[in-house]
Amino acid sequence: MISARILLVSIPYAVLSMATLTCAQDVRPSAAGAVAQPLQVIQQLELQPRSLFSSSFHTNPASVPSVVTPDLSRYREFRFGMDLRAIAKQAGQEPSEARVIHQRPAVIQELQWRPQFSLASSPQADSVEEVLFSFYNGQLFRMVVNYDRNRTEGLTDEDMIEAISTKYGAATRPAATIIVFSSFQVYNDTEKVIARWENSHYSFNLFRSSYQPTFGMIAFSKPLDALARAAVVEAIQLDEQEAPQREMELQKQQDEKDRAAQQKTRLVNKASFRP
Repeated sequence: MISARILLVSIPYAVLSMATLTCAQDVRPSAAGAVAQPLQVIQQLELQPRSLFSSSFHTNPASVPSVVTPDLSRYREFRFGMDLRAIAKQAGQEPSEARVIHQRPAVIQELQWRPQFSLASSPQADSVEEVLFSFYNGQLFRMVVNYDRNRTEGLTDEDMIEAISTKYGAATRPAATIIVFSSFQVYNDTEKVIARWENSHYSFNLFRSSYQPTFGMIAFSKPLDALARAAVVEAIQLDEQEAPQREMELQKQQDEKDRAAQQKTRLVNKASFRP
């Protein structure tokens, strides 16, 4: 039964092949050219839809919306890594106003800026009351921003997060605390983080102050902050180790001053004494 079906299919195929061969032999050269030309046109038509299909999905680079990455490398015009002189100039202050906190193993300095009392600030009332800039070997590594309580009165956590997110993008809500510190001491004063904006290099942390009804922001460069933390801890350890010797030297200097003052008084009294 299967052989009969194969035979029935093979016979028409053979006849069709013979007919095609016969027609090909009877076609003259001019006719063959005429046949080839429509074939070329057909081939072109077959390729056209593929080209149209690919072009219809071609994307114009100019039409792709650009994704703006929030710039966490700065707060206002103050960029992390800027040197003390540049920061002081931006803030309308003198570099000499910076306090030297530690001198070894690295130089740690702090500069306090009050925008409302600065010639460099805008004439409008500023929402920032003060900014404490911290420097590691002359480079800005940390900013502690305290907002004016009158300018933030009545604002909720969500109000502050919404306002700051317009500048720095979407925030996270970590269950974390942030160290609020002056480089005078070991870091032990912390505040609860309300919201955080960060990437691999920078971190911005919003908190509500425990000491007054207002908000604050701590922003820092992660690499520089890590170096500064280690340097401050080492500096405090060195100060503690050298404290006894330093106290002895201070006491010696004070004793010398006392002796000099006593000798001066003695000479004056001796010259004026009348028995």
